[in-house]
Amino acid sequence: MNDVIKTILNHRSIRKFEDKTLSDEQIKLIVQSAQAASTSSYIQAYSIIGVKDREKKRKLAELAGGQNYVAENGHFFVFCADLHRHQLIADQYNQDASEILESTEKFMVAVIDAALAAQNAVLAAESMELGAVYIGGLRNQLSEVASLLKTPSHVLPLFGIAVGYPAQEPDQKQRLPFEHVYHEDEYQQDQTSYLSQLKEYDQQISAYYEQRTNGERKDTWTGQMARLLSRPTRMYMKEFVEKKGFNKR
Repeated sequence: MNDVIKTILNHRSIRKFEDKTLSDEQIKLIVQSAQAASTSSYIQAYSIIGVKDREKKRKLAELAGGQNYVAENGHFFVFCADLHRHQLIADQYNQDASEILESTEKFMVAVIDAALAAQNAVLAAESMELGAVYIGGLRNQLSEVASLLKTPSHVLPLFGIAVGYPAQEPDQKQRLPFEHVYHEDEYQQDQTSYLSQLKEYDQQISAYYEQRTNGERKDTWTGQMARLLSRPTRMYMKEFVEKKGFNKR
């Protein structure tokens, strides 16, 4: 056990921040920490857009489904899959790189690179006693988000991260059981054990919600997932991703 692991294990999403902006030094350290993350083949296929403009943040909050903490935070970061610079490099060297840049593999590289960088950014922020929350709601209306942020071809906004000084201390949601997530040597497929683990986890999550809401909510994790799987969402994504020059081959 050490301070890094303690910071990781103490993570919780913060959705209410003090009215205090991050300093330029804090922003730079967070971005530099993001850049220190591993990147496939040194491609560095991502970019980060910091949003300070209050009106833009308000608009992003609206596009993300009315999440106030997108507008009210210390700083808002948007992480993008980015192969635009690589297209420019190909042009510079008179190469036709469309087959490579439009491949599913390079799309996965860009998404993974961005995700690794983002987690480093959150860990850095939390190590500075700041709070953070990921904002996947930006994908509700990506065309409008891309237009607002003026992202060119081969640049795809993936998610946002609101960072700031915490104005709340929420309880921590328990994750899936270790045995349910970690497999050794091969994927374990004992369905009876799997369902038993999920049942036990449901009881823990239900108790968490009941305690947090004084008995008003007794939800389960599998119940939440069943509802999620019953209604299609963001089904425009494949078309939009391809329109941006990704995942076409």
